[in-house]
Amino acid sequence: MRPHWRSHLRRTVPPVLAAAVVGGLGTKPTSAWYVGLAKPAWQPPAWLFGPVWTGLYALTAAGTARAMAAAPSRDEAHALERQLWVNMALNAGWSWLFFTARSPRSALVEVVVLEASTVLLADKVRRLDPAASRALVPYVAWNAFAAALNAAIARRN
Repeated sequence: MRPHWRSHLRRTVPPVLAAAVVGGLGTKPTSAWYVGLAKPAWQPPAWLFGPVWTGLYALTAAGTARAMAAAPSRDEAHALERQLWVNMALNAGWSWLFFTARSPRSALVEVVVLEASTVLLADKVRRLDPAASRALVPYVAWNAFAAALNAAIARRN
């Protein structure tokens, strides 16, 4: 008998929590540099990012945990866990490139790599548990939106 998917949260919450903490430490939306950037009119309000990311992280941890529970082997579950760690490292790295290094162009390259990683993660989850992959759709969509926003900021500055 396979363990319930919730037991796999102990494997998916740490990378997601690490990304939230490390990324949060690198995010400086009130810095004079960021405030002074020209941004598109369609940028969401600053207060929205925290709740959105909290939901995205929770959905990603849960969807990935379900897929790990559905994996046909322990090796495949561990491969998915490693893929999640890589994705979350890219996720956290974006904040440091954009806000701390003050490099919207470098961050744009990174967010494109992050989006590719997110699509691959969602596809792997889909192959293991199609229903669980629906939990990652908002993460894929938000990263695509973030890439467009990053591109607009890089173009304006």
